[in-house]
Amino acid sequence: MSVNAVKYKLYPTLLNVFDRFEKGYIDENELLNRVNRVPVPQTEAQKRGASFEEAVIKGMDEDLYDYQILEKVRALLPRPMLKTQVYCEYQLDDVLMYGYVDVLGKIMAVDIKTTSKYEPGCYAISHQNFYLPALRGKGIRSLRYIITDFKEVYFEDYDHTLDFAHQIQQIKSFCVFLETHRDRITDRRIFGG
Repeated sequence: MSVNAVKYKLYPTLLNVFDRFEKGYIDENELLNRVNRVPVPQTEAQKRGASFEEAVIKGMDEDLYDYQILEKVRALLPRPMLKTQVYCEYQLDDVLMYGYVDVLGKIMAVDIKTTSKYEPGCYAISHQNFYLPALRGKGIRSLRYIITDFKEVYFEDYDHTLDFAHQIQQIKSFCVFLETHRDRITDRRIFGG
């Protein structure tokens, strides 16, 4: 943990939106709306993903999903599962990264993902990987993404040897964006407040 004062408070989903902005998938106004937490209706895919996670972990509405897919996902979870929806934070210079990991085991944390199309290795540059150093003090040695496209189940494991260069560069670029557009940001919590 750094001793620098926190200037920015960022979470992985917001940085994923910034990544989409950098790639030209969304425009500046859409990004600023997300920074300002302008409410947007949840998509069907988002609803299905949240519902799937509840089915896997809590057994709620299991009948909505293929039982074999549920079992494959459950087989990849740590045993015992110590906690679910665990808050994590990690300070990198003057940036506080924060969020929630889905499942915490003794030495492994897990995040469950749903997608329409899976590409192997796509989570190697995820900002959620900062959960690894955030959870090191709790004995966590690896972060596993369990991914399903509802036809098959995949997983990616990452450990403390992961290179964060891409994520760090993107965080720096995002902080420059925030400063450049400071006058258009109404949700001041992002500035450490």
